[in-house]
Amino acid sequence: MSLKLFNTLSKKKEEIYPQNGKYIKLYTCGPTVYDYAHIGNFRTYIFEDLLKRTLRFLGYEVLHVMNITDIDDKTIKGAINNNIDLKRYVEPYIKAFFEDIKKLNINFADFYPKATDYIGEMIKIIAALLDKEIAYRGNDGSIYFSIKNFSSYGKLSHLKLENIEEGYSRIDLDEYEKENISDFVLWKAYDKKRDGDIFWESPFGKGRPGWHIECSAMALKILKDPIDIHCGGVDNIFPHHENEIAQSESFTGREFVKWWVHCEHLIVEGRKMSKSLGNFYILRDLLSKGFKAEEIRFELLSTHYRSNLNFTFEGLTAARKNLFKIEEMVRRLKTIDIDKYYGYADRFILNTLEGFEKALCDDLNISKALAVFFEFIKDINILCDKKNIGKKDVINILDFLKKIDEVLAFLPLEEEEIDIPKEIKEALSKREKARERKDWKEADKIRDFIFSKGFVIEDTEKGAVIKKRKF
Repeated sequence: MSLKLFNTLSKKKEEIYPQNGKYIKLYTCGPTVYDYAHIGNFRTYIFEDLLKRTLRFLGYEVLHVMNITDIDDKTIKGAINNNIDLKRYVEPYIKAFFEDIKKLNINFADFYPKATDYIGEMIKIIAALLDKEIAYRGNDGSIYFSIKNFSSYGKLSHLKLENIEEGYSRIDLDEYEKENISDFVLWKAYDKKRDGDIFWESPFGKGRPGWHIECSAMALKILKDPIDIHCGGVDNIFPHHENEIAQSESFTGREFVKWWVHCEHLIVEGRKMSKSLGNFYILRDLLSKGFKAEEIRFELLSTHYRSNLNFTFEGLTAARKNLFKIEEMVRRLKTIDIDKYYGYADRFILNTLEGFEKALCDDLNISKALAVFFEFIKDINILCDKKNIGKKDVINILDFLKKIDEVLAFLPLEEEEIDIPKEIKEALSKREKARERKDWKEADKIRDFIFSKGFVIEDTEKGAVIKKRKF
């Protein structure tokens, strides 16, 4: 099957293929490391991880670059306010970012370029744009890109150049609102009050790059053009990605990116996430509340990337219950010791694989893919009820689950090792003795005690098993 994705540029689904005939070149906008990444960021990063995992699941090789923005208004302001150099200020947030993506089982990119390591490439592009008279020096000494000199400006955000009002002042901020459309800054002239002691030397004078030129320089240097897929959140479409296209294509004279794919916003309990509303969460906040990383991944993954995700704690609890269903089935399968092959599960495996792939190939329809998968869980449980599964069937099912987990990356396939306190072990032993003498009242009393301590008893064909309580 071939993967089709919705291209923001063409506003339609298009078949994806490696333009060089070898591998998919994927560029994704990474964190701006002035603070910890929040769950809205991770919604986008997990979508991008799903995309990469799906491409590999379908047999494609992927070369993935994710940038780290360590130069922008916020990182510089943070360094100055804390009276430390820029590198020292951003290092803890870079470290935390990698810790977080590891916990969320996000596959690492092949390259994580930092903006500070590519200043030379940025200067090279800016100099070429000046030579072509597409860029110019402003009265403040900064270098600006003239959008009137790029006739297709607005093609990604579907703005029309002739409708762009030119009466606004030039914008030298890294971020600005849509109503403030104007020529954008490529190189910011040094301002002691704003920049402190943070600057780089260039042919244009002391200063620093604007945000937009950073991604163009890193993407073109590492991946070359044309890039196959460029991803980010919908908030990146304008002005960031629009400006990336303008400066990159003006520099090279060629198409910058073939497919632009954008992830919709995350909201929390029906409202925009905001510190002032008290609904702003980083990964550490959710982990401290007792939720597991795989539950958070499930919740952030389970809504189609082109739909708003309404993040709720009820949704996290539902994710926990769904993972528990899978865990219970896997545990049930591992208790089967019938040395026989029935083969009934094979049909469900083949049908599920086909439906799962078909859903993903249709613009990463993860909701449909998960529905197909949970129908499989139901079917396997029915086979277990009917005792129509043997050891060879179990091997095939578990192998299939591992294959599916290459995409999902949250399935509880390995039993969690738990430390069972001595008093719980002793209580279980007393319960077994009470059951032997058919003292059901005492056995139930001990079961309730074990439950109150955060554990549950599962009675299996091989005897009673203690498990950590999920709910």
